[in-house]
Amino acid sequence: MRVLRASRVLQGFAQFGWRSYSISAHAPATSQKAHSGLGFSFELTDQQREFQATARKFSREEIIPAAAQYDKTGEYPVPLIKRAWELGLMNSHIPESCGGLGLGIFDACLVTEEIAYGCTGVQTAVEANSLGQMPVIIAGNEQQQKKYLGRMTEEPIMCAYCVTEPGAGSDVAGLQTRAEKKGNEYIINGQKMWITNGGKANWYFLLARTDLNPKAPTGKAFTGFIVEADTPGIQIGRKEMNMGQRCSDTRGIIFEDVRVPAENVLITEGAGFKIAMGAFDKTRPPVAAGAVGLAQRALDEATKYALERKTFGKVIAEHQVVSFMLAEMAIKVELARMSYQRAAWEVDSGRRNTYYASIAKAFAGDIANQVAADAVQIFGGNGFNSEYPVEKLMRDAKIYQIYEGTAQIQRLVIAREHLARFKN
Repeated sequence: MRVLRASRVLQGFAQFGWRSYSISAHAPATSQKAHSGLGFSFELTDQQREFQATARKFSREEIIPAAAQYDKTGEYPVPLIKRAWELGLMNSHIPESCGGLGLGIFDACLVTEEIAYGCTGVQTAVEANSLGQMPVIIAGNEQQQKKYLGRMTEEPIMCAYCVTEPGAGSDVAGLQTRAEKKGNEYIINGQKMWITNGGKANWYFLLARTDLNPKAPTGKAFTGFIVEADTPGIQIGRKEMNMGQRCSDTRGIIFEDVRVPAENVLITEGAGFKIAMGAFDKTRPPVAAGAVGLAQRALDEATKYALERKTFGKVIAEHQVVSFMLAEMAIKVELARMSYQRAAWEVDSGRRNTYYASIAKAFAGDIANQVAADAVQIFGGNGFNSEYPVEKLMRDAKIYQIYEGTAQIQRLVIAREHLARFKN
């Protein structure tokens, strides 16, 4: 029923034919059958166009008008989350066997870019749901998937990816949260930090150390757990008021003698690190897509302003210095879009996409910051004022160089993957 309902909604919105700014959206629509017979192609399928059009309409008509107020208050955007769920724009990765749509990463990226165009705080809340689900999608058994993924198709609930700690972000090997097995349960103690959806989640994917030997290999020292958020011993910290993406719910979480049944272990004890890192190959392309959505919004806002603002007797877009800035911004946006699409296409094709996922995440995160800063510059003094949209875009952009692997970590991964090709 969930799939059929989402399908009907998408078919209803397809008629709007919203303006498309990506290369692929300008190409003629094709059927999936015809598309599969092509080689390299920028065309979208009919279904992908429907998802893109639905997300675009939702973003422009419902997210953009509310974004500034949510940014000021820091309030969690519950009505927008519910609406995204109703439209089938959330949980797209969940398998059909669990009541989901079972869509690929490329499809999810198209939706993510459109939602981020409206507000990346909303996009981060939605994407963090996907990150929390991904370990269960790639490593959960049938019972775990039906129990925890299935419930997310029945009502608009959230989950969270619980890995980062106050003293361990990029250095996952430094995690201190421990899980000790006692009978058919694990007793978990520790503290997590910067957990998106931390205060709104129904359940968590939690990474904890089960081999207490400090010299144990990272790949075998940690275990992945599914933890119900209402389990006794869980203490949820205050909502952090961050520089940007303020409507996203980010908190610290304390685990004090939290009992988790052994049946909630993903795969087996010691497999947690590989599961946690494997999820990133599938979630980094959508994060990059979010950065592109923000950059496209910044470019559009700057272009509209440049065509209205006059200096020295003509609109500023006619000054070469401004037109060249817009051209550089456009170059960056288009290339970043192509990078996330390549990374998504690779993983959907069944190939290991670590190299491309990190390139997309690093490049898109950087260009989001550059393009947003250039948009503020084009707006001049108005760009520095919160009454205009680009000030928020500049604040929102910074986190793309930090979360889900910093810009520096992405370069470490890219260098490792690049050099490994020459050594083999």
